[in-house]
Amino acid sequence: MAGFCYMKLYLEDGTIVGGESFGANRAVSGEVVFNTGMVGYPEAFTDPSYAGQILVCTYPLIGNYGVPDKKFFESEKLQIAGLVVSEYSEKYSHHSAKQSLAAWLKKSGVPAMTGVDTRALTKRLREHGVLLGELVYSGKSKGFVDPNKENLVAHVSPKKKTVYRGGKPRIVAVDCGMKENIVRSLVARGATVIRVPWNYDFSREKYDGLLISNGPGDPTMCAKTIAHIRNAMKKNKPILGICLGNQLLALAAGAKTYKLKYGHRAQNQPCIETDTKRCYITSQNHGYAVDKESLSSEWEEWFVNANDGSNEGIRHKTKPWRSVQFHPEASPGPTDTSWIFDKFLTTIRVEEVKPAQREYV
Repeated sequence: MAGFCYMKLYLEDGTIVGGESFGANRAVSGEVVFNTGMVGYPEAFTDPSYAGQILVCTYPLIGNYGVPDKKFFESEKLQIAGLVVSEYSEKYSHHSAKQSLAAWLKKSGVPAMTGVDTRALTKRLREHGVLLGELVYSGKSKGFVDPNKENLVAHVSPKKKTVYRGGKPRIVAVDCGMKENIVRSLVARGATVIRVPWNYDFSREKYDGLLISNGPGDPTMCAKTIAHIRNAMKKNKPILGICLGNQLLALAAGAKTYKLKYGHRAQNQPCIETDTKRCYITSQNHGYAVDKESLSSEWEEWFVNANDGSNEGIRHKTKPWRSVQFHPEASPGPTDTSWIFDKFLTTIRVEEVKPAQREYV
C-alpha cells in the first residue's frame, strides 16, 4: 500500500503493538478479542455481536477476496470497533467482490492495522483473558473504555417492528443484534417473521413461536427482554434462543451467566449433543456463557463444548423451550446445525396439532 501510516494498539496490561494503518485514520477504544475463522470476514465484521470490540484475526491473510454486495452482510453496516490483522491484501479477487476491505473500512470510519504478529497477540489474550485496548492513529492513548458496562444491545437493536411475510407459523423474533441469516433461514422455511426491538412487549402480538436472537455484551443488561421472556413462558409456546438468546432464556429461567476468559469466536467450535453424543462443528461469537450449575432441576443441558466443557445449549424437560449458544444459521459445514430451525418449526406444528398431548421433537 502506498503511503505508510503508523498505528499503535495499546492494551490495558501495558503492551503496545505497532503496525500500518489501512482503515480509517482515527482512534477507537474497545474490548480486544480474537477470531480463529479462516474465511467469512465480511459476515463476521457485520455481526452485531462484535459491537464495541477490536477484532484480531488469527488467520494471516485478510482482504484477499474483497467485500461482496451488502445482501451478504449480517447487518446493514460494519459492527466491529476496530480491526487488527497480520497481512492485509489490497489486491483482491472474487466474482462477487464490489470493493476492497480498506475502502469499506474507510467509508465506515473503522480503524484497522496490519503487519502485526496476531498469533503472539492471541497467545497473550488466551493467557491473560480478553483485554481492553485502544487503536491510536496519532498521539498517545487516551484511556480505555469497557463496552460491557453499556447496554450494547440497545445500540444495535432496531427501533421499530418489521414483518417479513410468509405463511405459517408466525414467529416473533426478538432482535438483540440479530444476524440477517437467522431471518433468511426462517423465511426460507415458509415462516412469517415478526422482528421486534430488544425491549418490545411482544405479548400484544399473535404468534406461534418465539425466537430470541444473538447480540453483544453482558446479557444481564437486557432486563426488559428477560422480563418479557419470563412472561412468554406462561403461554407455553415454543421458544428458541440463539447465542445471547441462550443466556437470556437461562436468566429468564432463574439461572446465572458468567464471562468467559477469552470467549468463543470461531467457525470450528466442537459441541456435543448430550443425549446422542454426536459432535457438531459450530460457528460462534460470544464472551459470556450460562452457568450450568445454576440451572434448576426442570432444565437440562442440550449441548456441551468439547474443548472447555462450557454450556452450549439448554432445554426444558417438559416444555417446548430450547436454546443453543452457537449459530445454526452460520453452518460452516455448510449445513451442520441448520436442523435446529427445522426442529423448532416442527415443535410449533406439533403444539398446534396436539396441544393436549405434547410430543416434543
